[in-house]
Amino acid sequence: MNNLEKCTVLIVDDVNANIRILINALSEYYEIAVANNGQAALDYCVNSKPDLILLDIMMPGLSGYDVIKSLKSNVSTQKIPVIFLTALSEIENKTRGFDLGAIDYIIKPFEISEVRARVKTHLTLVLASRFIEDQNIHLEALVKARTEELVLTRQATIEALASLAEHRDPETGGHIKRIKHYVIALGKELQTNSPYAHLVDDNYIDLLALSSPLHDIGKVGVKDSILLKPGKLTVQEFEEMKKHTLHGYEAILAAESNLGDNSFLKVANEITYFHHEKWDGSGYPRGLKGEEIPLSARIMSIADVYDALVSKRVYKEAIKHEEAVRIIASERGKHFDDILVVAFLNINKEFDSIRHNFNG
Repeated sequence: MNNLEKCTVLIVDDVNANIRILINALSEYYEIAVANNGQAALDYCVNSKPDLILLDIMMPGLSGYDVIKSLKSNVSTQKIPVIFLTALSEIENKTRGFDLGAIDYIIKPFEISEVRARVKTHLTLVLASRFIEDQNIHLEALVKARTEELVLTRQATIEALASLAEHRDPETGGHIKRIKHYVIALGKELQTNSPYAHLVDDNYIDLLALSSPLHDIGKVGVKDSILLKPGKLTVQEFEEMKKHTLHGYEAILAAESNLGDNSFLKVANEITYFHHEKWDGSGYPRGLKGEEIPLSARIMSIADVYDALVSKRVYKEAIKHEEAVRIIASERGKHFDDILVVAFLNINKEFDSIRHNFNG
């Protein structure tokens, strides 16, 4: 998963000076291949399959737009991610590129730190997507003969993915364990004492518990300087931090699109993408409101916020359980679903016990 240095980045540009800049920026970290025209790039991709393409738009012969059209029309190359290199900053040019399948833009003249950050982020997502896809394909092949082994192996896969975030943030390990038990506790309370009882069966609770470690997997795409900052984030830094929901969503969606209907990945995607939405519509990434937010994400939201409140982080001290309960209660109908807050209040002492039992 973390073998970024084994990834190959194909640089496609007709200007040698641009190629040299990109080679100098990236060759220390990745294998580099070069093509100075569109046809050479297509030939290379068919034979060698780079992990990421940095593609100039304005080139003699085949333009970058022509190249990406050919890549996306070929089954063997259509999944190779493409970042456009361009001096064109007009919205319509960017929109056209995204419509054709590009995943990002890097504007000329190049800012080396930006080039490195964008390439690292997208290669990390590529590796995460492959890992999820490969593991789930393998697991699905064993379902009929070895159901119990499937469950155990799938759990190992989730923990391996979650360890990416844990490796980046040492505080995440205990958080992941606690979150799993929080969502199980909330699910069981909803199953017996709420209007959502008809939605929350044993299988649903199992899926919540199984998926919960992945809720912050997108943080692998957030810079350490932001993720581990011992202080309040700036507005710009917070906007970057918010993108972890999208990074996680894209990684899981890539696997889901190849595996078809898969209830585990569906729930994992819901909680990964939507667990920062708020009941009143003031959350992110999409500003969903009320029951537009999947129930799994609403459950995760309470579990995640509670744990954040009662845990010490690099940027804050922990608060007492009683204060955390008061804060969550005050957010009924605002941050949180009122029904879920009632369920939380009914079992808040169980949350406190989980916090103590899995502290670290």
